[in-house]
This record gives sequence, structure tokens and C-alpha cells, in this order.
Amino acid sequence: MTDTTHTTTINNLGVVMFTVSDQDAALRFYVDKLGFELRGDTRFGDNGEYRWIEVAPPGSTARLALNPPMGGQPGGCGIGVETPDVHREYERLRALGDVQLDSEPESTPGAPLLFMLSDPDGNHIAVVQA
Repeated sequence: MTDTTHTTTINNLGVVMFTVSDQDAALRFYVDKLGFELRGDTRFGDNGEYRWIEVAPPGSTARLALNPPMGGQPGGCGIGVETPDVHREYERLRALGDVQLDSEPESTPGAPLLFMLSDPDGNHIAVVQA
């Protein structure tokens, strides 16, 4: 007999949601600075007062939704993204001059090579060696 109480039907991480203070500014940051693709920008609600924006790294099946705060402050969330060359991506972002890099590439025992950055709303992004 199979124990179905511990078997999930979930098989994919689809959308991670970040809260942002300005959806247009966040969209520019993720597309223009990080090189993500715009996957969707849809108005919804009775009068189209809400907006659902999704971005993702090229080729990724997981997406990042850029949502306005729902009763709270923006920021404070975190994700990890992967790259085949942490040092190259760090230097690319550093050369832009206006990306908040929170650490240099580093590796500690038991952890992959990575560096941290923050988006303009204080959401944290770990850039990890794939």
C-alpha cells in the first residue's frame, strides 16, 4: 500500500514573488541590468487596476513575479539564481556601476561559489555557480 499523505503532485517551482515599490522600475532593473526576459505583463481586476509582471533568466522555466506590496513594505525576499561563471557575472554587474553588490564572489566549506546582490527594493539575490 502506498502512503499518499506524503506524496506530492507538485513537480516544478513555477513562480517566486517579490514585492517591489515600483513595478516599472523593477522591470527595468531585472531586464536591463540582470538580463532577464519579460515573460508576461498583464492588467487584471475590475478596472485593470492591478498588474501581473513575470520575468525570468533566458531559458528558465521558473519565473519571478514583481508585485506591489499587499499591506506591507516591499523587499525582504530572496532567491538564488545560477550561472556557469560567477566571476564573469560579478564583473559584468560591477562594471554597470549602479547595481548593489552585497558581497564579492566567495566560497565557504560546504557551499558553492556565490555572491550576493540586492534589487532596488531590498530583495536579495544569490548568484550561485551552477
